[in-house]
Amino acid sequence: MFRPAIVCLIGLLVGMGAADAQHRRQIDATPFAHAPCSVFDREPCTPTFCSVFNHGPCIPEIFYPYGQNLQLTIQSVPPQDQAEKYRKPDHDLDNIGDLFAALRSCWAPPPADTAREGMQMSVRFSFKKTGEIIATPQVTYATAGVPADTRATYLKAINESLTACMPLKFTGGLGGALAGRPIAIRYVDNRDLGKQAEKP
Repeated sequence: MFRPAIVCLIGLLVGMGAADAQHRRQIDATPFAHAPCSVFDREPCTPTFCSVFNHGPCIPEIFYPYGQNLQLTIQSVPPQDQAEKYRKPDHDLDNIGDLFAALRSCWAPPPADTAREGMQMSVRFSFKKTGEIIATPQVTYATAGVPADTRATYLKAINESLTACMPLKFTGGLGGALAGRPIAIRYVDNRDLGKQAEKP
């Protein structure tokens, strides 16, 4: 008499346990609370970069606060409306704006007699958590057609400018977020070297 009731009760408990286990197995892609998308979802979900050939659910790619490649342009003569961005912060660097301002303030272009008007050079490097540069900055671009000694002059000025500012003082949060991430800086010598040469 009680056997059917017991069987039903056992079946109910097994079903509840399976549902609870399935619930616990759901992916929680913390810390950004992203969740895998499904064609059966009725609500918007975070897009993923998963493949149809993957078996089972996959964790969506997390969109970190900072881009994969941080890019910055530094001019020898700052635009008048951007002068504030070329002043070094008087506190530990806490965000990307602080970092860029510090890097801009470091730049000391070569003397006018060895410089070339309109010269551009880009370098790429990474920081340690401690604010030091990892290895030597690598040149990724230089204005075409300029003599080798001009390129060497600008690379020397870039390296000396960066070395003079190192190590930068990062907060713990910024240092952890930046460590190892590539930073690309494009230096543009927009000085009017003709006018500077005319000065006595």
